[in-house]
Amino acid sequence: MKTAERPAAALRVRPVKAPSPAGDRRRRRLADHLRAYGFLAGGLVCFALFSWYPAIRAVVIAFQKYTPGSEAEWVGTANFTRVLDDPEFGAAWRNTLTFTLLALLIGFAIPFVLALVLNELRHAKAFFRVVVYLPVMIPPVVSALLWKWFYDPGAGLANEALRLLHLPTSNWSNGADTALVSLVIVATWANMGGTVLIYLAALQSIPGELYEAAELDGANLLQRVRHVTIPQTRFVILMLMLLQIIATMQVFTEPFVITGGGPENSTVTVLYLIYKYAFLYNDFGGACALSVMLLALLGLFSAVYLRLTRSGEEAA
Repeated sequence: MKTAERPAAALRVRPVKAPSPAGDRRRRRLADHLRAYGFLAGGLVCFALFSWYPAIRAVVIAFQKYTPGSEAEWVGTANFTRVLDDPEFGAAWRNTLTFTLLALLIGFAIPFVLALVLNELRHAKAFFRVVVYLPVMIPPVVSALLWKWFYDPGAGLANEALRLLHLPTSNWSNGADTALVSLVIVATWANMGGTVLIYLAALQSIPGELYEAAELDGANLLQRVRHVTIPQTRFVILMLMLLQIIATMQVFTEPFVITGGGPENSTVTVLYLIYKYAFLYNDFGGACALSVMLLALLGLFSAVYLRLTRSGEEAA
């Protein structure tokens, strides 16, 4: 028995529709975005838990009488008034501002000069970069303890070297007049390695044609630095200056480990006073009030500084 023949149109195989290239791109883009947001979420959670929440909590505690383990009591601006009346308040701010100024005078030019020297070297560049960066790899407390022994007025290495050279010795960190300068030297030595490498990267990005043109015009080394190097690295210099000011205004490790705020409160800084309020006086409200003052000052300074530098760049 013959089966009925199907029409040719029914036997024709329908082609499978190929996926749209635009649709594939959208799906891949969505997958990439989800993956990126997934990685970003971890960082945001860490910042929220360990940076943003403590900062907001500190602002709230600044207006409370708070001791861990007890219920907080709202006291308004009483913490700020008490901190302002503290005799150490003025000394802490004076020492902090003096430390920042000395750090700019001593510690801001040295990394730039070292970067210029390293940039001109033809041999052993990697070795000297490691040597310059080595202090940054030493834990800050260990570095401060080494310098505390170095500054010891009795058997310290600094005074022993002066005796060998038949020069007068110094009290270094034990003298009220020399303690703050001694701490500035420690902070400069311990932190300049990263700054030197940043300057070095900026110097190596300057086109060599600019130096060649300056040499053809008869410019010497200082003129090349003034008219080529500094203008070409101006943005890096300004940003590092801002970061250094913010960092030195928060100095804590050196006075805590080396001098303990002495002698005669000559090295008590704002951050060290915050530590004393929180962990020696058990006054977390006063500590947070002082922290809010420091935050407000640094925020205001940063805004004014960025505004002035931006205005200068637009004028140029």
